[in-house]
Amino acid sequence: MEIVIDAGESSPRTYEITATRAGRRVEVATRRGLVEVSEVTRSGTPVRTARFMSSRILALVEHPAAAADGA
Repeated sequence: MEIVIDAGESSPRTYEITATRAGRRVEVATRRGLVEVSEVTRSGTPVRTARFMSSRILALVEHPAAAADGA
């Protein structure tokens, strides 16, 4: 998941959250003006979480998972 933020400077900032191990996934939740992006294990335990103000987000880009056979 790629998050592009308007940081108030001349150029936007880009953050990337990925599922670092097999079986993990990235979840996005929107709550009270905040967007929360989390890497979550199979059991639902968050490993890493990033929070952004929704008014500052320019783009949320979800990249497809890589194929298991490398294609």
